[in-house]
Amino acid sequence: MRATIPAGTRWRAGLFVAAAAAVLAGASPASADEDDARALLKAMSDYMGAQQAISFDYDTALAVVTSDLQKIEFASSGTVTLNRPDKIRITRTGGFADVEVVFDGSQLSILGKDLGKYVQVPAPGTVEQLIDRLRDRGIQAPGADLLLGNINEALMEPVIDVKDLGSGIINGEECNHLAFRTESVDWQIWISMGDDPHPCRYVVTSKLMALAPEYRVDVHDWKAGTEVAAEDFAFDPGTATKGELSDLRGIDELPDLSGQGGAQ
Repeated sequence: MRATIPAGTRWRAGLFVAAAAAVLAGASPASADEDDARALLKAMSDYMGAQQAISFDYDTALAVVTSDLQKIEFASSGTVTLNRPDKIRITRTGGFADVEVVFDGSQLSILGKDLGKYVQVPAPGTVEQLIDRLRDRGIQAPGADLLLGNINEALMEPVIDVKDLGSGIINGEECNHLAFRTESVDWQIWISMGDDPHPCRYVVTSKLMALAPEYRVDVHDWKAGTEVAAEDFAFDPGTATKGELSDLRGIDELPDLSGQGGAQ
């Protein structure tokens, strides 16, 4: 006569098998190889820094936590075209704003398409100098590190722990999966395997706030060098009228949650 295993026992056995598999996966030699992880990130940084022209599409997810501890995620998509050293065009469309940002080496133009307003400010210099200038003014864009000429130096300086987690599939592409820790954030990156080691996914998670809010950007339709379509980086405001920076307060990825408990 065949023995019958009680349903609760089967459920507990299933959990045990799943837990054992997770432990074994975490114990693989590749997941502990810090040198490999550092080398893979450096190779990506060197490749990215050597490209004079890059373009890609992206999808982002910004997870925030309200003051009453509700976790909410906001999604948007856009495009990036970069010509080093001093030209970039970024578009972003989300549930709260349709935005275009153009920098031509001398002027920064920001268009809020759905607001019908644009602003222009003098900003002579390179793309990297522009990113630094914006950070000095408290404007932080987690994905902006991926546009720097030396990504490795920018990301690795505060790192206190490194892990190589093997491979993963992002948008059908096999990638090296790396994880890093700093005192304030954890971040992960998935890097395309092959001759063009570009980022496919980048995730930054805060360790200093309740429920660990995070930012994720997925990169697809990657192009570099001669694959990038010619771009003159001219700014066209269309029918929008010139305004002040205060007119564009609604273009952030994060909407106003003041009526919903605020946000961290």
